[in-house]
Amino acid sequence: MRVLFIGNSHTYYNDMPHLFAKLCREKGIETEVTMLAHGGKGWDFHLEEPEVRFNILYGGYDAVVLQHTAHPMGDLSVMDQCGQKLIQWVKDAGARPVLYMTWTTKADGEAAQPGMSNAYRKLQSETGCELAPVGERWWTFHKEHPEIELYDADGQHASPAGSKLAASVLAETILLHTEV
Repeated sequence: MRVLFIGNSHTYYNDMPHLFAKLCREKGIETEVTMLAHGGKGWDFHLEEPEVRFNILYGGYDAVVLQHTAHPMGDLSVMDQCGQKLIQWVKDAGARPVLYMTWTTKADGEAAQPGMSNAYRKLQSETGCELAPVGERWWTFHKEHPEIELYDADGQHASPAGSKLAASVLAETILLHTEV
């Protein structure tokens, strides 16, 4: 299985795509990952990068994971418009688009998660693509395991445990519809 990750620091922190590939391999799915991620950048940035379109259309990927800016998310209409275009490119290439829902800052807490979740769920509903609800699972895990720190010291990015959780939710989502 070949998977392309498009995102920003919430994608590349702790080499999360590598953790994802490792989890997939442990489940018997040979996995190759490629990452196109730039700190603080959203889908509007990625639409303008020639290597993004080229990789999506000609990379032979089975799935493409799409992660938008998180803190702040910015203009949600831009997220929606750019997300729809990226999702269409992925579908045109014969791959599965998978939205990577992120989590809120530690300072904003769980109360702010529905705003972030709703933006991703709206796009999922409009396009029919898959959604990895990492942000929602983040808060469920936090309640069940308050002793495990999911945040890096900056209160925004994932700690190694947080990145492992993200990789796990992404693997669970992608492998749910993957033939072995």
